[in-house]
Amino acid sequence: MKIDEVELRLVRLPYRAPFRTSFGEESEKHALIVTVRSDGVEGYGEGVMDPLPHYREECIPGALHLLRNAFAPELMSRVVDHPSEVVARWVEWRGNPMAKTALELAVWDCYARQQNVPLRKLLGGERTDVPVGASLGMNPIAQTVDSVAWHVEQGYKRVKLKIEPGWDVELLAAVRAKFPDIELTVDANSAYTLEMMDLLHQIDEFGLHYIEQPLHWDDMLDHATLATKLRTELCLDESLTSPARVRMALDLKACSVVNVKVGRVGGLQAVREIHDLCVSRKVPMWCGGMLESGIGRAHNIHIATMPGFVFPGDTASASRTYARDITEQKLEATNGVMPVPSGPGIGVTLDRDFVKEVTESVEVIRR
Repeated sequence: MKIDEVELRLVRLPYRAPFRTSFGEESEKHALIVTVRSDGVEGYGEGVMDPLPHYREECIPGALHLLRNAFAPELMSRVVDHPSEVVARWVEWRGNPMAKTALELAVWDCYARQQNVPLRKLLGGERTDVPVGASLGMNPIAQTVDSVAWHVEQGYKRVKLKIEPGWDVELLAAVRAKFPDIELTVDANSAYTLEMMDLLHQIDEFGLHYIEQPLHWDDMLDHATLATKLRTELCLDESLTSPARVRMALDLKACSVVNVKVGRVGGLQAVREIHDLCVSRKVPMWCGGMLESGIGRAHNIHIATMPGFVFPGDTASASRTYARDITEQKLEATNGVMPVPSGPGIGVTLDRDFVKEVTESVEVIRR
């Protein structure tokens, strides 16, 4: 396939309610929507970098610069035989996996649409629906307990609570008192240190499925130490930025559960390599989310159909996050199960009128 043009569109979507984590509070999503066009067919990708580098080092202004001046021109300079080769062509530009992924995802989607097959078929996905969990931001305890109750009633297969020092033990005690048997996890977003072992031991007592990224966002060794001191399994998120980093974490025993976020690890080809590694070592995986719009969420749903993704992921109903999404198709779970969008590619198309309303900027790069 020959890519004729690349569109870079920045949109701003308000959340239904502010979402608070140990990073801070957010009230809206800034999403970079990338469209590639080839022989009259469009494919879509989404960049999950923030306006400022809160989650990892990348940010939207830097991503736009690289896409505009490096990745998109190189992509259009020669034929793409298969999407799996794309990121390897950009190896001379180090790092920046989220920017690379945003464009690579669009290529995968366009290629799948040209082949008239759903994206999951290209990834080896076996399911037509996937179990999903809910990730809850930091709200008052009574409100959180009510939210957990609602999600349990809706059939969500796992509930994840965001925590930080001072917002952990009391919260967990209240949730466990009412829901002693649900699959419960916590995500610390790197808010703890090994000097807080007394507090971490208290968290260890709540029968959690796993604790996600408790320590520094780029750490391996301290997590390996912590894993020997807790009964609860550790799951890494921010620390896993490539297949090589996943292999390192497993070799060091820094985690026994892997959260895969396609933007963080560098694209779908990287996901395929991580998937095969984890399957070979019998390490459970799940698909994480970044409060994506319907474009990124659809990609995540297709990823979660791969057989190694055995735990419920962050691919819950879009209506939990947005009053109105940018895709024409509604991505909604029923009884904790999300159907995979049907049709070729990721199976969703842009709601053009609404996209225009929420667009902050747009530019088109042509061959």
